[in-house]
Amino acid sequence: MIVRIVKMTFREEEVPEFLANFHEHKARIRAFSGCERLLLLKDLNKPNIYFTYSWWHSEEDLERYRHSSLFKGVWAFTKALFAEKAEAWSTEEIEALR
Repeated sequence: MIVRIVKMTFREEEVPEFLANFHEHKARIRAFSGCERLLLLKDLNKPNIYFTYSWWHSEEDLERYRHSSLFKGVWAFTKALFAEKAEAWSTEEIEALR
């Protein structure tokens, strides 16, 4: 299982635009082949910093999504709202306690 973590820092006035766009596309992202789970988090102390965590069956599934028209459209819109360059990590889940 691959967990993709993306940290995004937005210009404060652009946060509502980001949230509207995320809510418009979240179901399609989650339904993309290979996506197991999608999570949006907000920093407690800096309300213009958000994180997405997405769980993928394989690196191939993640890469297929990253090369899709869905991703390209959502990402182009989203990155125009940034105050800072996004940071992203592809990680492997080792252990989960539930």
